[in-house]
Amino acid sequence: MGRVSRPVLQLWFEFASTYSYPAVQRIEALAAGLGVGVEWKPFLLGPVFKSQGWNDSPFNLYPAKGRYMWRDLERLSAKHGLPFRRPSVFPRPSLLAARVACNAATEPWCGDFVRAVFHANFAEDRDIASAETVAAILDALGRPGRALVEAAGAPEAKARLRVETERAIALGIFGAPTAVVGDELFWGNDRLEDALAWAAGRAGDRR
Repeated sequence: MGRVSRPVLQLWFEFASTYSYPAVQRIEALAAGLGVGVEWKPFLLGPVFKSQGWNDSPFNLYPAKGRYMWRDLERLSAKHGLPFRRPSVFPRPSLLAARVACNAATEPWCGDFVRAVFHANFAEDRDIASAETVAAILDALGRPGRALVEAAGAPEAKARLRVETERAIALGIFGAPTAVVGDELFWGNDRLEDALAWAAGRAGDRR
């Protein structure tokens, strides 16, 4: 019997995305229980929305939808035991944090960084667009904050995030979070368990 590789789920997320908040906080624990690996895939929703003819978050463009979303996020946060404070700026610019995460996507501490940035934005209402805030988050994780923030401003880091965002569009991703398993897309925090089950099932099919 041949060796079966560990199934992998790609989690495409945006740091300004409301529903990405509960998804990123839950994904690794759920995935570990099923033996599924997680690949962190930061990207920017701005270009995605622009390709759909939007110049802002749909939750701002459609006020009734926005009011529902904020209350829904409050309920979801309470359900999953997550602290929540509505950001005073929405959507908050996330370019710097996304570049840092893109650079660190294969590092073992990437998940901790991703969760910490989301916590800063959606639980503490901190300005994650600020280099000082991002560096402080990295420092708190035992990483060289200033150096990593500076590296995120390098041309290759900018290009890396741009390529990932273009890849998200090419995959047909239209919102965040989106879990990708093979050719299958699962959009939304509420499809996270379905995506993980699909990934685990794919591993079983290859046995």
